[in-house]
Amino acid sequence: MFAEGFSCPPGTAFMGMKTWASSTEESGDMITAIGSQIGFTITGDIQIYETEPEQPPRDKPFGYDIKFTPFDSEADE
Repeated sequence: MFAEGFSCPPGTAFMGMKTWASSTEESGDMITAIGSQIGFTITGDIQIYETEPEQPPRDKPFGYDIKFTPFDSEADE
């Protein structure tokens, strides 16, 4: 069950999120924690890309623009 405001069909999906963090490690920790809070279990690798932010910084690290893209993992076999 996903937290209010988030939805994805049951099954495998990619989760994308933009983060404001002090390091790539902190960004990865945030992705895992936020994913868990909204009902998404991380089962694979977390890929982090450093890009220019689209949101201004805040007092604490944060995540935004969270998106889910379902895929059929069996179709790739």
